[in-house]
Amino acid sequence: MSTQKRFLVAIADGEHARIVRADAHNVLHTERWIDSTTAHQRSSDLRSDHPGASFHSDSTAHHAMTPRHDPQELEAEKFAQHVAQELNVIQGDSEFDVLIIAAPAHTLNVIRRELNAETRAKLGGTLTKDLTKTPDSALWPHLQDFLPPPNPPRQV
Repeated sequence: MSTQKRFLVAIADGEHARIVRADAHNVLHTERWIDSTTAHQRSSDLRSDHPGASFHSDSTAHHAMTPRHDPQELEAEKFAQHVAQELNVIQGDSEFDVLIIAAPAHTLNVIRRELNAETRAKLGGTLTKDLTKTPDSALWPHLQDFLPPPNPPRQV
């Protein structure tokens, strides 16, 4: 029975996420991308209609009310919840032993909040940093505190 732990790295922001795993030599490779379907829509396209209007008591003029929440922020939160659900599914299939998450603070907080108890128990570390555009070959310096060092290929 192998004692080597299987690491899974989830890298996310409010619009994109990727699942990264180490190969047999502990070299990191992106296995899967998850993209938000609303990532590049304008706030006005995300709302169902125009903001409501109100009257002033001493006037007949209507004044537009600004929404209490930015629709793009709400969509980013929904996306982070979706990423957490995906991680819960992967954990349910017993595909990793240790989970590392790298994301900006707000996204990281939402993902952590939405992880189920089993997935949360496998959380080996978090990094409050946006690494979504960092290529696989450049991830190691950011994650070296959490992952075993890469093994050089054996010379035959």
